[in-house]
Amino acid sequence: MRPALLAALAVVFASGCATYHDDLVRGEKAFEDNQHEQALAIFRSLELETSHLDPPERARYYYLRGMTDYRVGYKADARHWLMLAQVSEKTMPGTLPDDWKQRMADAMNELDSQVFDQGASSLTSTQTKSSDKAPDDKAGSGKAASDKASGDDQTAPPPPKAKNEDVP
Repeated sequence: MRPALLAALAVVFASGCATYHDDLVRGEKAFEDNQHEQALAIFRSLELETSHLDPPERARYYYLRGMTDYRVGYKADARHWLMLAQVSEKTMPGTLPDDWKQRMADAMNELDSQVFDQGASSLTSTQTKSSDKAPDDKAGSGKAASDKASGDDQTAPPPPKAKNEDVP
């Protein structure tokens, strides 16, 4: 009876880990489909669980979260996550695909230039216009292009509050 209980517990724990992996895959799919608000919601829900991801998955999470924040317009957050992705790639070379590394480098160059020229406070926390596009982003693709065509230029929800902001 004891081996059966251990096997059942192993299945439960294994399926829990698969859930984090599945969330990462769902977020990546939403990102690739230019559903950036949906991707950001998935990545935010996964944020506190990144310790359950293996290091290569964590690097993917950092990159995808950073590029999603970048494309939505949360530039300060994007810079944070992309720095973590860069450190992960430097620690474990080959973790990220070459095209991702190039896009990340382009985005970081832009963000760093802005910080060095105008200060960290210049990084916005509002959604970018659909005319602003991420490095190597396909022009005219996805939701951003359809929003621009229809004149529907909504802003994304604000980033979640830090825990210390809730304390009076």
